[in-house]
Amino acid sequence: MGTTIIIGIIGLIVGVASTWLIINYLNQKRSKKIIEEAEKEAEAIKKNKLLEVKEKFISLKADLEKQVSIRNSKLQSQEAKMKQRELGLNQKYEEIQKKKGELDAIRNNMENQLELIEKKKQELDKIHKLEIDRLEALSGISAEEAKERLAQSIKEEAQTSATAYINEIMEEAKMTANKEAKKIVVQSIQRVATETAIENAITVFQIDSDEIKGRIIGREGRNIRALEAATGIEIIVDDTPEAIILSGFDPVRREVARLALHQLVQDGRIHPARIEEIVNKVRKQVEEEIIETGKRTTIDLGIHGLHPDLIRMIGRMKYRSSYGQNLLQHSRETANLCAIMAAELGLNPKKAKRAGLLHDIGKVPDDEPELPHAILGMKLAEKYKEKADIVNAIGAHHDEVEMTSLLAPIVQVCDAISGARPGARREIVEAYIKRLNDLEQLALSYPGVVKTYAIQAGRELRVIVGADRINDIETENLSNEIAKKIQDEMTYPGQVKITVIRETRAVAFAK
Repeated sequence: MGTTIIIGIIGLIVGVASTWLIINYLNQKRSKKIIEEAEKEAEAIKKNKLLEVKEKFISLKADLEKQVSIRNSKLQSQEAKMKQRELGLNQKYEEIQKKKGELDAIRNNMENQLELIEKKKQELDKIHKLEIDRLEALSGISAEEAKERLAQSIKEEAQTSATAYINEIMEEAKMTANKEAKKIVVQSIQRVATETAIENAITVFQIDSDEIKGRIIGREGRNIRALEAATGIEIIVDDTPEAIILSGFDPVRREVARLALHQLVQDGRIHPARIEEIVNKVRKQVEEEIIETGKRTTIDLGIHGLHPDLIRMIGRMKYRSSYGQNLLQHSRETANLCAIMAAELGLNPKKAKRAGLLHDIGKVPDDEPELPHAILGMKLAEKYKEKADIVNAIGAHHDEVEMTSLLAPIVQVCDAISGARPGARREIVEAYIKRLNDLEQLALSYPGVVKTYAIQAGRELRVIVGADRINDIETENLSNEIAKKIQDEMTYPGQVKITVIRETRAVAFAK
């Protein structure tokens, strides 16, 4: 029994061993096959890589050969250029050598000629000296005396000619001085364009509804009496719808009353105590605005170093008018005119502008002495350390004092120009408006004219014509005809530019 078991175990072991051997054999065979396949695959990859490397090498070699070829061609072209340049330089060198030889020959020839000239000069000097000695012996005077007599004769002749020439220039200057002066004045007027400023003695205060009028009047009129007493302005409440009239000769007071009324109406609390409080507050605001206006004016005009009191007086000009013309606007315009005219005459434009701005400060003093405004302005300028020529220009612009500088007549003329400018003052505004209307109507009288506009205070007339009525040549003729008719039939300052406009418009709508 035991033997049987042993034999069975041995047989089992032998079977397992043989199975292991078979499996091991099969694994070795499979491993060998895998190794062979991997070797084949590696060989194939190696061949592919070698092919890729070979292709890249061939491509790089071709590129390199191409670059070498291009570089060689460039080198060859440069070498050819260098050879050409060398040939050119050689030719130039030969030409220079040739010219050098010619110059040497010319120089030698010149040296020979100079020697001959020098010899002839010496001979001429001897002959000249002999002739002078002979002339002195014949005339009985020396050469120096002859020179002095000749110089004296030439001097007298020159003085006579110069005197005649000076007289001729003086006569010509007298004839052209008036014309040139008019030209400078007209140019100065045309280069300053300012708007017309006309003020009245009343200010209209607009209100939202007539119910506010009763609140402004107050019980038994106490509010309106308090307002009139605080501002010094007459307040007229009548049947004019939604408006109250403020009447007074002083524009500053009218402005204080207007601003006070505006704040009171907005606030809604209208009673005597509140009125006094608001009026005092507004008066301080207006005073600050006056100073700010003066500063802004001096900055705009480029004027520096003015005394603070003078700056405040300049600001007060905003609320003053002369013959309906705003005083600040008039002073600014006069300053600009003075600067332009001074520049035209070769004087200092900054000084002229300063004198033009300050020429009417005598109209806005803190107190009102019985003095002409030019004299008062001169005293104020002198008080605040202005220069003597500016002080004289202020005092002399109405001939109250004698003019001692060239600034004085410039300020006087520019003051007159600003006052006489079309539309500046109330006395001539109607004539100014009529002249503009006449200009437009004159152009409208021509056939083909559609619209006319007088602009730039009447210094330019724009005429619009119908494109279907007038052609381009007729347009040019029309401008000349209108200009000639204006010259013949109208009176106007300076010159009037006539611009005729002809245009065609095509309009379409995309819907």
